[in-house]
Amino acid sequence: MQWNIICDFDGTIALQDTTDLVLSAYALPEWEIIEQQWKQGAIGSAECMRAQVELIEARTSELDALLDSVQIDPYFAGFVEFCKQHHLPLLVASDGVDYFIHRILSRHGLDYLPLRANKLVAKQGGGFTLEFPHKEAGCATQSGNCKCALAGAPRVQNLLIGDGQSDFCLAHQVDFTLAKTKLLEYCRRYNLRHAGFDDFRDVQMMVSRLINEPKIETVTAATVPSYATI
Repeated sequence: MQWNIICDFDGTIALQDTTDLVLSAYALPEWEIIEQQWKQGAIGSAECMRAQVELIEARTSELDALLDSVQIDPYFAGFVEFCKQHHLPLLVASDGVDYFIHRILSRHGLDYLPLRANKLVAKQGGGFTLEFPHKEAGCATQSGNCKCALAGAPRVQNLLIGDGQSDFCLAHQVDFTLAKTKLLEYCRRYNLRHAGFDDFRDVQMMVSRLINEPKIETVTAATVPSYATI
């Protein structure tokens, strides 16, 4: 049975959260108040990100210069090549900003990878806003990019690679998760089928094992919690 790989970007491929990096450098200080509202569950992820992005005061050239300083996992390019060689579909799925991700991946010759993320739009007269082409009604986290919509394809086993809260819901839907930081703690708490990793050298080794072992049974996970309380 085919494995389908869904990979987060910020904190997983990129070594830091690119949206937070841009906001810290160029957004009005109110972005941190909005962040707290999201963490407290008062607003959803999409509402939070749009409001924060609209506080950015920078030219595109300034964004580009900052994004060009972002480092990615040094073993990610090798993992992409491994996926090509083994005919493993690899999708970058992020609740972050498409422009930021494209800019960073292009610097490493990886901008051809399929990407599903929120869309940055330049406003007339200056500034930016976000559009959400992948938003789903009823999304548990009210995300701009509902990652859960990616699970459930017939005759496919889904593998999630991620690190944070935007991956929590999908971790209940996939057949296996490779996790670190917050997502690793979450998978342990809810007894989800998973393994931890430090970098994409680890990921490649574990994916090699997965594709050479018998089919992994789908996990019957604990009830999905209320994400506003996480």
